[in-house]
Amino acid sequence: ARLRDPAQRIKLKEDIRNGLPGWDNHYTAVGGDWSRMLISANNKFKGLTMDTVIAQKSQGRNPAPDPLDILFDLLIEQGGSVGTVYAHHTEADMNLAMAQPWCSIGSDGSAYAIEGPLRRGNPHPRNFGTFPRVLGGYVRERGVLRLEDAVRKMTSLNAAKLGLRDRGLLRAGNFADLALFDPERVVDRSTYEDPFRYNEGIEYVIVNGQIVLEKGHHTGTRPGRALRHHP
Repeated sequence: ARLRDPAQRIKLKEDIRNGLPGWDNHYTAVGGDWSRMLISANNKFKGLTMDTVIAQKSQGRNPAPDPLDILFDLLIEQGGSVGTVYAHHTEADMNLAMAQPWCSIGSDGSAYAIEGPLRRGNPHPRNFGTFPRVLGGYVRERGVLRLEDAVRKMTSLNAAKLGLRDRGLLRAGNFADLALFDPERVVDRSTYEDPFRYNEGIEYVIVNGQIVLEKGHHTGTRPGRALRHHP
C-alpha cells in the first residue's frame, strides 16, 4: 500500500537517495549505479542488472519514468521483495582487506546445488566458490596472500572469533574437519552470469571424522552438526 501511495513514494525516494541514519542503504553503497545491482531472485528478471530492467520497462514511454518508480513497481509486482546482489566493493578494497592479518574469510552463502530443488534463482557465486576463489585467485594467481595465511583465515581464525572449541586446527583431540585440495588446481568456476558451477581441485572433505566428499563426489554421509558459541 505504501509503495502505491504517491505521497509515500516522494518520501521513499528521498530516503533512498539520501539515506537514513542507522540503516544500510545498498543504493548509496553502490553510488546509485543501477548496473551494480544484479537480480538473484527466482523471477523473469533473474541474472539481469537493474539498469537493464529499467531500460526494458522504460521502452516506449515518454517521458522516461523515474528509475525509482520502476523499482517500486517491480517490488509491487514481486510481492514486496526482490533478492539482489550488490557490487559494494572494488577489487582494491578486497585486496586491502584480504592482506590484513585480523581479517578472516567466510561466507553467508546458502545451500544450493547445480540441479534439483536446490537450484533456484540466480544466486551470488559465493554460494559455490568463496574459498576456492581465495585459494586459486588471491593466493596462487595474484599472490595477495600466502597459502598458509589463507588457510589460517578460513579455519583457526574463524573458529577463535566465533568461540568454537576443538575446531579449526589439526590437533589431537580436536574434531576431524578437513578439506584436502590441490593447491595447483583449486579454483572457483561460479560466476555472476552462470553461478551454478561447482569448483575444482577439492578432492576430499571430512566432517567429524567421516568422509563426505571423495574424489569430487558426495558419499551421502551427513555427519555435520550445528555449532554453538562458547565464551
